[in-house]
Formats: sequence, structure tokens, C-alpha cells
Amino acid sequence: MSLNNPAGLALTGATARSIELLEQAEHELRCFIGDPVATIDRALTEAPDMVMGHVLRAYLHLLGTEPAGIPVAAAAHATAAKLPANERESRHLRAVALMTAGRWRAAARVLEDIAIDHPLDVLALQAGQQCDFLLGDSRMLRDRIARALPAWSMDMPAWHAVAGMLAFGLEETGDYLRAERYGRQAVEIQPRDGWAQHAVAHVMEMQGRRRDGIAWMRAAPQAWAQDSFLAVHNHWHLALFHLGVDEIDEVLALFDEAVFGRAPGLVFDFIDMSALLWRLHLRGIDVGERWQAVADRWAPMAARSLYAFSDMHAMMAFAATGRTAQMRSLIDAQEMALAGEGDNAGFIAEVGRAATRAIAAFGEGDYASTVRLLRPIRHVSHRFGGSHAQRDIIDLTLIEAAQRDGQRALAEALRAERAFAKPEPDAPRVRSA
Repeated sequence: MSLNNPAGLALTGATARSIELLEQAEHELRCFIGDPVATIDRALTEAPDMVMGHVLRAYLHLLGTEPAGIPVAAAAHATAAKLPANERESRHLRAVALMTAGRWRAAARVLEDIAIDHPLDVLALQAGQQCDFLLGDSRMLRDRIARALPAWSMDMPAWHAVAGMLAFGLEETGDYLRAERYGRQAVEIQPRDGWAQHAVAHVMEMQGRRRDGIAWMRAAPQAWAQDSFLAVHNHWHLALFHLGVDEIDEVLALFDEAVFGRAPGLVFDFIDMSALLWRLHLRGIDVGERWQAVADRWAPMAARSLYAFSDMHAMMAFAATGRTAQMRSLIDAQEMALAGEGDNAGFIAEVGRAATRAIAAFGEGDYASTVRLLRPIRHVSHRFGGSHAQRDIIDLTLIEAAQRDGQRALAEALRAERAFAKPEPDAPRVRSA
């Protein structure tokens, strides 16, 4: 026997109360707020045989690329696999199994097919877009959501999440006007939607609208930051805007208070810490003992490579603090991961190996090697995940390495290219007639 959720999707093993809790947990995930793990655990206490409860629990432990999350997700999958399930739920279980095995591309395709057949399955859309983000698949970040739009209308409760996801996909494919429009609409409907807030911040970052970005992020931080597990990343965006207008004291204050000081200890938070300090490092700005604290956070992960994009950011902390043993350990871990069967082997081979070694070379003052390693990958760096704003660190490192190595013509050429592609801070934007 099964009941339906508010979107009309059948839920095997559910009760009315467990459906309410499942909807609450999914809402928390869509907004990146609260504690969806605790909420779904309550739902499973109410209905232990609710398949989608176990599925959501698995996704919550997989999408953050946390090493400790994999066995939890595997256990959730093992429990659900023994339960009766309908066709849609069985496909979700297949996606979970693939993610647990590190096969993100295959999981993304399964979730794509679920959403094609069930466009109102918001969890399939969101989990799929998170896979696209990890894969650096800009087009699917947009198309996965856009193709579901005919089934949606603005009066549906989860419309804000669909609009926010579409905004991010549009931004990553360069459609900034529509991205900002959908993102603002989503935030207007649901001010606590941290993903939509972040999508608009991405638009402003890519357009060089630093003052607009500061105004956008500082207008209502109580909405997007309170009890949000995306708060660190959104504060990182605010710090980037301040960095863009050379307000270094503001950047350091944001790092101390919101980026490092309030971080719950997630890998994605460590990425933001490294990414912010490395930008200051490239400018030659002394950040005191901050690097040591960040390197301490990364240290337990030095001996294992699960996601090459994270490896590059861990190397920033190890290189900046001269932790040669951990630098070597991380490089060795990548070499071992290259022999693995999951997608991370491809991420490393295509981009991650060169990017991580380039950061290590920069830390050792070998700027020529940094340039040699980064030039071949800069135009394919999307292949190991992240957003355009995050991968910008590769170009910034390349330019600084070329400058320090005396390759001034290359450095100037790269700056000219960058100025053409991305306006300088608050430069006037050309508007079409």
C-alpha cells in the first residue's frame, strides 16, 4: 500500500505523518536550512518502511562529498533495497547505489530520466543538479531544470526551488539576465532559499558587479544565513565582493566570523576557506595564523582522494603552511585514486592531478612548473567540477605564477583576456538597445 505526496507521487510504506515529515525534510534541503537529517530520521521512526525516506537520508550523506557519509548512505540503501518499492523509487535507489560507488555521471543520468518521466519530482531535480555541479556540467545544470518547467507553475509550493535551481543553471551557461530574474523571483517567494540567493550572487560575481553584490548579500542576511548550511558559502561570496573592491579588512572579518568561525566542519566549507585565503595569498597579503587552522581542518583527508576538486583546495592549505608530508600524502592519494573505478579517477586524470600539483609547485616557489601545469587545463577545468566563480582560482593562480616567473608577456595577455571576458570591478555594462 502507498500514499501520495502533495505532488501526486506515490510513496511506498508511508503514513500521512511520515509524508509530512518527508516534505519538511525536502523543504529544508531545498532551502539549505535546518537539520533535514534529523527530520528524515523522525519520519523513518514514524514509517520505517518508507523507501523515499531512506533515499533522502542517503542523498543527504552523499551530496556533500563527505568521506564519513558514504557508509551511512550505503546502509540506508541496503535497508531500502529490502523493502517493496515502485518503479520511481527503485530508480532513485539505483542513483544512490551509483553515487555510493563514486559513479556520479551514471547517477546523474538515472536522475535525469526520473525527472523526464516525473517532472514534479523535486528531489530528482535537486539531487541531479547537485550531481551536475560536482561534474562541472554547466549545460545540464540548466537543461535538467528547464525541461521540467512546463509541468510547473508559480503557485506550486516548491516553485521557488525550481526557479532558484534554474537561475543557477542559467548563470553557469552565461544567461545572466534571465538568471537574475529567476533568482530574484525565487528569493521574493521564499527569502530563506539560500540556493537562489547564491545564484544571484554568482550572476553579480561573473558580471563584476561588486557593489551590487555587497548590497544584495547585506540586504537580508537574517534570511539566507540563519540556520543555513549554505551560510558559509554565501558569506564567501560576500567576501569575494569585498575583495573585488579591495576592502581587505572586511574580507578578513568575514573569514574570521562567518567563513571559518561558524563553519560546521563540512568539506565544502573547507573549500571556501582555502579559496578565500588563497586569493589573499596570491596578492601577497599576510593572513597570520589563519592558514594553519585551515590546514588542520584538511589534515585528516590528506591520505585519501574522493573528489579532485577538494584535493586542489586541500593542497592550497598544505602548500601555504609548508606541510610537505601532507602535500606528498595527497599527491600519493591521487595516484592511488587514478587506479580506481569511480568518476574521481577521470576528474584527477583530466584536471585534478595537474591542478593539485600546480598549487604545490606554487607553494614551493616553482612558478614555471605552475604555469606549465595550469596552461593545458584552464579551458577544460570544468571537467573536475565546481562553478565558474570557484574555478576562477585557476586563472588567478596562473596569472600570478607567470608574473612571478618573469613571463610578463603571458601574464599581461591573460589579464587582457580576463578584462575582456569579465569586467573590472563595477565597470559600466554595455546594454543592448
